[in-house]
Amino acid sequence: MVCAVVAFNVHAVVLAAEFALLSRVNPGPGVPRPGAVALFAAWRGEIWTGLRVFCWRQPFRSNALPNRLERSASGKRGVVLVHGFVCNRGLWNPWMRRLRGMDAPFVAVNLEPLFGSIDGYVQPIDEAVAQLEALTGRPPIIVAHSMGGLAVRAWLRDRQAEGRVHSVVTIGAPHGGTWLARFAVTTNMRQMRRSSQWLRSLAASESAHRRAIFTCFFGHCDNIVFPAATAMLPGAENRHVPGVAHVHLAFQPVVYDEVLRRL
Repeated sequence: MVCAVVAFNVHAVVLAAEFALLSRVNPGPGVPRPGAVALFAAWRGEIWTGLRVFCWRQPFRSNALPNRLERSASGKRGVVLVHGFVCNRGLWNPWMRRLRGMDAPFVAVNLEPLFGSIDGYVQPIDEAVAQLEALTGRPPIIVAHSMGGLAVRAWLRDRQAEGRVHSVVTIGAPHGGTWLARFAVTTNMRQMRRSSQWLRSLAASESAHRRAIFTCFFGHCDNIVFPAATAMLPGAENRHVPGVAHVHLAFQPVVYDEVLRRL
Protein backbone atom coordinates (compact mmCIF):
# COMPACT_ATOMS: atom_id res chain seq x y z
CA MET A 1 0.00 0.00 0.00
CA VAL A 2 2.84 2.39 0.89
CA CYS A 3 4.54 1.72 -2.47
CA ALA A 4 1.28 2.40 -4.30
CA VAL A 5 0.79 5.72 -2.51
CA VAL A 6 4.38 6.77 -3.25
CA ALA A 7 4.02 5.80 -6.93
CA PHE A 8 0.77 7.75 -7.20
CA ASN A 9 2.28 10.88 -5.69
CA VAL A 10 5.45 10.74 -7.80
CA HIS A 11 3.33 10.28 -10.93
CA ALA A 12 1.11 13.23 -9.99
CA VAL A 13 4.07 15.49 -9.23
CA VAL A 14 5.86 14.68 -12.49
CA LEU A 15 2.66 15.39 -14.42
CA ALA A 16 2.21 18.66 -12.53
CA ALA A 17 5.71 19.73 -13.57
CA GLU A 18 4.90 18.96 -17.21
CA PHE A 19 1.70 21.00 -17.01
CA ALA A 20 3.60 23.88 -15.41
CA LEU A 21 5.98 23.91 -18.38
CA LEU A 22 3.08 23.61 -20.82
CA SER A 23 1.32 26.61 -19.27
CA ARG A 24 4.35 28.83 -19.97
CA VAL A 25 4.58 27.99 -23.69
CA ASN A 26 2.50 29.73 -26.33
CA PRO A 27 0.27 27.04 -27.92
CA GLY A 28 0.77 28.43 -31.42
CA PRO A 29 -1.20 30.33 -34.05
CA GLY A 30 -4.95 29.85 -33.87
CA VAL A 31 -4.84 27.65 -30.77
CA PRO A 32 -6.39 29.05 -27.57
CA ARG A 33 -4.25 29.14 -24.44
CA PRO A 34 -5.76 26.79 -21.80
CA GLY A 35 -7.00 28.25 -18.55
CA ALA A 36 -6.31 26.98 -15.05
CA VAL A 37 -9.56 25.01 -14.85
CA ALA A 38 -8.88 23.18 -18.11
CA LEU A 39 -5.30 22.41 -17.08
CA PHE A 40 -6.42 21.05 -13.71
CA ALA A 41 -9.07 18.83 -15.32
CA ALA A 42 -6.54 17.54 -17.85
CA TRP A 43 -3.97 16.85 -15.11
CA ARG A 44 -6.54 14.91 -13.08
CA GLY A 45 -7.64 12.87 -16.08
CA GLU A 46 -4.07 12.10 -17.06
CA ILE A 47 -3.19 10.84 -13.58
CA TRP A 48 -5.77 8.06 -13.70
CA THR A 49 -5.29 7.25 -17.38
CA GLY A 50 -1.51 7.11 -16.96
CA LEU A 51 -1.73 4.76 -13.98
CA ARG A 52 -4.01 2.37 -15.87
CA VAL A 53 -1.76 2.40 -18.93
CA PHE A 54 1.72 2.35 -17.38
CA CYS A 55 1.04 0.37 -14.21
CA TRP A 56 -1.43 -2.21 -15.50
CA ARG A 57 -2.13 -2.55 -19.23
CA GLN A 58 1.40 -2.27 -20.56
CA PRO A 59 3.41 -4.21 -17.97
CA PHE A 60 0.84 -6.93 -17.28
CA ARG A 61 -1.76 -6.99 -20.07
CA SER A 62 0.13 -6.18 -23.26
CA ASN A 63 -0.64 -9.59 -24.78
CA ALA A 64 -4.05 -10.10 -23.21
CA LEU A 65 -5.81 -9.38 -26.51
CA PRO A 66 -4.32 -10.99 -29.62
CA ASN A 67 -4.46 -9.43 -33.06
CA ARG A 68 -7.71 -10.27 -34.84
CA LEU A 69 -6.82 -11.98 -38.10
CA GLU A 70 -9.51 -14.66 -38.25
CA ARG A 71 -10.81 -15.62 -41.68
CA SER A 72 -14.30 -14.56 -40.61
CA ALA A 73 -13.05 -10.97 -40.85
CA SER A 74 -12.08 -11.35 -44.51
CA GLY A 75 -13.35 -8.52 -46.66
CA LYS A 76 -13.81 -6.10 -43.77
CA ARG A 77 -11.58 -3.05 -43.49
CA GLY A 78 -8.91 -3.48 -40.83
CA VAL A 79 -7.11 -1.21 -38.40
CA VAL A 80 -3.40 -0.98 -37.62
CA LEU A 81 -2.72 0.42 -34.13
CA VAL A 82 0.66 2.09 -33.59
CA HIS A 83 1.72 3.18 -30.09
CA GLY A 84 4.10 5.95 -29.13
CA PHE A 85 7.26 6.54 -27.10
CA VAL A 86 7.96 4.18 -24.14
CA CYS A 87 4.70 2.35 -24.78
CA ASN A 88 3.66 -1.03 -26.18
CA ARG A 89 0.54 -2.56 -27.73
CA GLY A 90 -1.11 -2.78 -24.29
CA LEU A 91 -1.95 0.92 -24.67
CA TRP A 92 -4.62 -0.11 -27.16
CA ASN A 93 -6.49 -2.69 -25.04
CA PRO A 94 -9.73 -0.63 -24.87
CA TRP A 95 -9.53 -0.08 -28.64
CA MET A 96 -8.92 -3.77 -29.30
CA ARG A 97 -11.90 -4.80 -27.19
CA ARG A 98 -14.11 -2.37 -29.06
CA LEU A 99 -12.86 -3.45 -32.48
CA ARG A 100 -13.28 -7.11 -31.57
CA GLY A 101 -16.85 -6.37 -30.51
CA MET A 102 -17.43 -4.92 -33.99
CA ASP A 103 -15.91 -8.02 -35.63
CA ALA A 104 -13.28 -5.75 -37.21
CA PRO A 105 -9.81 -7.14 -38.01
CA PHE A 106 -6.85 -5.36 -36.42
CA VAL A 107 -3.14 -5.59 -35.70
CA ALA A 108 -1.49 -3.72 -32.82
CA VAL A 109 2.26 -3.45 -33.30
CA ASN A 110 5.15 -3.23 -30.85
CA LEU A 111 7.79 -0.68 -31.85
CA GLU A 112 11.24 -1.96 -30.90
CA PRO A 113 13.93 -1.22 -29.86
CA LEU A 114 12.40 1.12 -27.34
CA PHE A 115 14.98 3.89 -27.73
CA GLY A 116 16.08 3.26 -31.31
CA SER A 117 15.64 5.37 -34.42
CA ILE A 118 12.09 6.03 -35.60
CA ASP A 119 13.25 4.81 -39.03
CA GLY A 120 13.65 1.36 -37.48
CA TYR A 121 9.91 1.15 -36.83
CA VAL A 122 9.01 1.07 -40.53
CA GLN A 123 9.26 -2.73 -40.83
CA PRO A 124 6.73 -3.74 -38.11
CA ILE A 125 4.23 -1.24 -39.53
CA ASP A 126 4.77 -2.62 -43.02
CA GLU A 127 4.25 -6.18 -41.80
CA ALA A 128 1.03 -5.23 -39.99
CA VAL A 129 -0.38 -3.52 -43.08
CA ALA A 130 0.58 -6.52 -45.22
CA GLN A 131 -1.20 -8.90 -42.85
CA LEU A 132 -4.44 -6.95 -43.08
CA GLU A 133 -4.10 -6.48 -46.83
CA ALA A 134 -3.74 -10.24 -47.28
CA LEU A 135 -6.69 -11.02 -45.03
CA THR A 136 -9.17 -8.38 -46.15
CA GLY A 137 -8.11 -7.39 -49.65
CA ARG A 138 -8.61 -3.77 -48.57
CA PRO A 139 -6.22 -1.02 -47.42
CA PRO A 140 -6.47 -0.57 -43.64
CA ILE A 141 -6.92 2.50 -41.49
CA ILE A 142 -3.87 3.34 -39.38
CA VAL A 143 -4.38 4.85 -35.92
CA ALA A 144 -1.20 6.18 -34.30
CA HIS A 145 -0.59 7.80 -30.93
CA SER A 146 2.26 10.23 -30.23
CA MET A 147 5.60 9.15 -31.77
CA GLY A 148 3.69 6.45 -33.63
CA GLY A 149 2.42 9.16 -35.97
CA LEU A 150 6.01 9.95 -37.00
CA ALA A 151 6.72 6.24 -37.48
CA VAL A 152 3.76 6.02 -39.86
CA ARG A 153 5.03 9.02 -41.82
CA ALA A 154 8.45 7.33 -42.05
CA TRP A 155 6.75 4.17 -43.34
CA LEU A 156 4.86 6.12 -45.99
CA ARG A 157 8.13 7.78 -47.05
CA ASP A 158 10.18 4.60 -47.23
CA ARG A 159 7.54 2.39 -48.86
CA GLN A 160 5.80 5.08 -50.96
CA ALA A 161 2.68 3.47 -49.53
CA GLU A 162 -0.18 5.95 -49.98
CA GLY A 163 -2.07 3.39 -52.05
CA ARG A 164 -1.83 0.78 -49.29
CA VAL A 165 -3.71 2.74 -46.64
CA HIS A 166 -7.27 4.04 -46.50
CA SER A 167 -6.45 6.88 -44.10
CA VAL A 168 -4.24 7.75 -41.12
CA VAL A 169 -5.51 9.09 -37.78
CA THR A 170 -2.86 10.51 -35.46
CA ILE A 171 -3.47 11.34 -31.80
CA GLY A 172 -1.15 13.82 -30.11
CA ALA A 173 1.63 13.16 -32.62
CA PRO A 174 4.63 15.53 -32.54
CA HIS A 175 4.55 16.27 -36.26
CA GLY A 176 6.53 19.45 -35.66
CA GLY A 177 8.48 18.08 -32.72
CA THR A 178 7.93 18.94 -29.08
CA TRP A 179 9.40 21.43 -26.61
CA LEU A 180 10.17 18.63 -24.13
CA ALA A 181 12.51 16.90 -26.58
CA ARG A 182 15.14 19.57 -25.83
CA PHE A 183 16.00 17.30 -22.89
CA ALA A 184 16.45 14.31 -25.25
CA VAL A 185 18.98 11.60 -24.47
CA THR A 186 17.84 8.80 -26.82
CA THR A 187 17.90 8.60 -30.63
CA ASN A 188 14.14 8.74 -31.11
CA MET A 189 13.77 11.57 -28.60
CA ARG A 190 16.41 13.63 -30.42
CA GLN A 191 14.53 13.06 -33.67
CA MET A 192 11.49 14.64 -32.02
CA ARG A 193 13.25 17.91 -31.18
CA ARG A 194 11.60 20.88 -32.80
CA SER A 195 13.17 21.62 -36.21
CA SER A 196 15.43 18.57 -35.96
CA GLN A 197 17.19 17.55 -39.16
CA TRP A 198 15.22 14.30 -39.13
CA LEU A 199 11.87 16.13 -39.01
CA ARG A 200 12.92 18.59 -41.70
CA SER A 201 13.98 15.76 -43.99
CA LEU A 202 10.74 13.88 -43.36
CA ALA A 203 8.63 16.95 -44.15
CA ALA A 204 10.58 17.64 -47.34
CA SER A 205 9.77 14.13 -48.61
CA GLU A 206 6.00 14.56 -48.35
CA SER A 207 3.57 15.56 -51.06
CA ALA A 208 0.27 17.36 -50.51
CA HIS A 209 -1.49 14.16 -51.57
CA ARG A 210 0.22 12.16 -48.83
CA ARG A 211 -0.63 14.65 -46.11
CA ALA A 212 -4.26 14.80 -47.24
CA ILE A 213 -4.85 11.23 -45.99
CA PHE A 214 -4.09 12.34 -42.40
CA THR A 215 -6.53 13.44 -39.70
CA CYS A 216 -4.63 14.77 -36.69
CA PHE A 217 -6.22 15.09 -33.25
CA PHE A 218 -4.40 17.46 -30.92
CA GLY A 219 -5.06 19.34 -27.70
CA HIS A 220 -3.98 22.55 -26.00
CA CYS A 221 -3.65 20.61 -22.71
CA ASP A 222 -1.27 18.00 -24.11
CA ASN A 223 1.48 17.79 -21.49
CA ILE A 224 3.96 15.94 -23.73
CA VAL A 225 3.50 17.37 -27.22
CA PHE A 226 3.55 21.13 -26.97
CA PRO A 227 3.22 23.80 -28.19
CA ALA A 228 -0.13 22.38 -29.26
CA ALA A 229 0.36 23.51 -32.86
CA THR A 230 3.25 21.05 -33.24
CA ALA A 231 0.70 18.20 -33.25
CA MET A 232 -0.88 19.69 -36.38
CA LEU A 233 0.28 18.59 -39.81
CA PRO A 234 0.06 21.20 -42.59
CA GLY A 235 -2.20 19.91 -45.35
CA ALA A 236 -3.97 17.43 -43.08
CA GLU A 237 -7.35 17.71 -41.38
CA ASN A 238 -6.43 18.95 -37.89
CA ARG A 239 -8.96 18.64 -35.07
CA HIS A 240 -8.61 20.28 -31.68
CA VAL A 241 -9.79 18.33 -28.62
CA PRO A 242 -9.77 20.80 -25.70
CA GLY A 243 -9.06 20.07 -22.06
CA VAL A 244 -7.45 16.63 -22.48
CA ALA A 245 -3.85 15.56 -21.83
CA HIS A 246 -1.53 13.39 -23.88
CA VAL A 247 -2.33 9.74 -23.06
CA HIS A 248 -5.95 10.47 -22.16
CA LEU A 249 -6.43 11.92 -25.66
CA ALA A 250 -6.15 8.42 -27.14
CA PHE A 251 -9.35 7.35 -25.39
CA GLN A 252 -11.66 10.25 -26.20
CA PRO A 253 -15.05 9.41 -27.76
CA VAL A 254 -14.50 11.88 -30.59
CA VAL A 255 -11.43 9.92 -31.69
CA TYR A 256 -13.08 6.51 -31.33
CA ASP A 257 -16.14 7.70 -33.21
CA GLU A 258 -14.15 9.05 -36.15
CA VAL A 259 -12.35 5.75 -36.66
CA LEU A 260 -15.50 3.67 -36.21
CA ARG A 261 -17.29 5.90 -38.72
CA ARG A 262 -14.63 5.11 -41.29
CA LEU A 263 -15.05 1.40 -40.65
